[in-house]
Amino acid sequence: MAILKRVLVGRPLATSEQDHQRITKKIALAVFSSDAISSTAYATEEILFVTAVGASSLMLGLEVLVPISIAIAILLAIVATSYRQTIFAYPSGGGSYIVSRENLGEMPSLVAGAALMVDYILTVAVSISAGVAAIVSIPTFRGLSDNRVLLGLGLIALITIANLRGIKEAGRFFAVPTYVYILVLSTLILWGLYGVFFGDIGTVPFNAEASAARETGGTLGLFLILKGFSSGAVALTGVEAISNAVPAFRKPESKNAAATLVVMAFVLGTLFFGVSVLAHHVQPYPSHEQTVLSQLGLLVFGNGAIYVVLQFATAAILTLAANTAYTGFPWLTSIIASDDYLPRQMANRGDRLVFSNGVLVLAVASAILIVAFGGVTNALIPLYAVGVFMSFTLSQIGMVRHHKRLKEPGWKRNMVINGFGAFATFVVLLIVSITKFSSGAWLPLVVIPIIILIFKGIHKHYKTVADGLRTAPGYRTRTMNHTMIVLVGDVHRGVLEALAYAKSMHPSHLVAVTVVVNEEEQERITAAWHEYKIDVPIEFIFSKYRELTDPIVQYVEELDARKDHDVVTVVIPEFVVGSRAAQLLHNQSALALKWRLLFREGIVVTSVPYHLEGSTTDKGPFPG
Repeated sequence: MAILKRVLVGRPLATSEQDHQRITKKIALAVFSSDAISSTAYATEEILFVTAVGASSLMLGLEVLVPISIAIAILLAIVATSYRQTIFAYPSGGGSYIVSRENLGEMPSLVAGAALMVDYILTVAVSISAGVAAIVSIPTFRGLSDNRVLLGLGLIALITIANLRGIKEAGRFFAVPTYVYILVLSTLILWGLYGVFFGDIGTVPFNAEASAARETGGTLGLFLILKGFSSGAVALTGVEAISNAVPAFRKPESKNAAATLVVMAFVLGTLFFGVSVLAHHVQPYPSHEQTVLSQLGLLVFGNGAIYVVLQFATAAILTLAANTAYTGFPWLTSIIASDDYLPRQMANRGDRLVFSNGVLVLAVASAILIVAFGGVTNALIPLYAVGVFMSFTLSQIGMVRHHKRLKEPGWKRNMVINGFGAFATFVVLLIVSITKFSSGAWLPLVVIPIIILIFKGIHKHYKTVADGLRTAPGYRTRTMNHTMIVLVGDVHRGVLEALAYAKSMHPSHLVAVTVVVNEEEQERITAAWHEYKIDVPIEFIFSKYRELTDPIVQYVEELDARKDHDVVTVVIPEFVVGSRAAQLLHNQSALALKWRLLFREGIVVTSVPYHLEGSTTDKGPFPG
């Protein structure tokens, strides 16, 4: 197992190497911006799925596509500006959670933290399922469409292993596909628009079903337009990722993170708007069989090498979008865990200086979603935007309070920007929640309060533990008397060593205890006791139902009640065989007994191991 771990994850990194694991702006753009940039592959399509399918028609949907895209681009600029301020104000990372904690209080920060966690988990599920959709859109691979779930789980496993190796190594591995995607999509937009205005590029050819849908007049009311806007607003997902992980950048961290955010927002806005404008002119019809981007690629590039590069680059960037979550989620959960709202293990770095527990939790949670929703992208989209815009809104409100509290230079201007941003993102949150409530937006509205209750429960537990461990100055421990019980299954070397160990502690009271099922077994052990001339008294517990743990637990509790001022220590002899697999054949009763006694106050359990280097056929000690 250790060898396999080293092969997959790599050698452990010393804590002193942590600064060397920080990343440059070029790698950071690939690591932290892949989620946001990848939304250009499906955001336009998601708008058309709402405005051009069903009660509406393609022609009506195309009429509102560009105006909706302009509104989303403006919203992107507002949100990016706000998070740029957040990066400089809170360089320790944490994004919306930290901003809310410092300016709005405990409950808003927990809402932001829970929303971001849901967002990151859905980011992985949506990105992976969208990547699979891009793969099966390639004619050669359309036969794999029935295996979407297995493909998705395989991609999750791949990206999980890559991130367990470290953020710097994962970034280098994933940087090339990100830049290839940006290049090939830019080529598609420029080449396509040139062909539309100056060449011979017409519209996407349709099958009979799509043609009928295109020609049907239909109706497109305000509700569908707002619903389409909320679907396209997923283009903003991932914008907050850079602010969550500022410490991952090379120094000066805030300056490099802010520069990367600006570049990301520009690339995202330009590519998203470009795809929408091109789609408006060439009129693709959204379909689960073939993505809109695939239709655009076939029309502009033909079914040649560049089209194949586009599809594979799309699949790669959509998969890499999950990498953004794999970076942001562990950072976020480590900060929340440091505040005692998540298990503290989430704040521990693994062998490769990454928050490995956070990586694994994210992988498992997203895999469950992939299986539950069959790996279909637009089935997951309605769940996606609620958490995103909830955290956006709280972050913007928190920054308004931050500017008002500190009154730094330009604070009034920044307050206006963040105030308008808070209003805009809150309106979008309402639109998403209302228009997509029946489509699944209700789920995050239920899950987020549940996560907050978990946060509160964990925090209450840690506070109770801290209060229980706290002592007043001058505290002195009481003088302890020891009562020791050595458990015996038979008389052999392991038991003799356990008895010797117990005697060396010089307890106030020492007794050996064994469980027997009949008098013959009692007589056999008594004879062995005399044969070995053991000077420790032994007591017998009869168990007519052949149970071990219940009679021992009852005996220990009764003795503890009699020895009210003593510390009762239960000594369990356990032997260790040469093989770890063979070890599973022994000491299971001891494990059960230790688990039962763990929750008895005032009782200590001590295991005395002894190692068998030769045969493992000797009869084991109690209670093996």
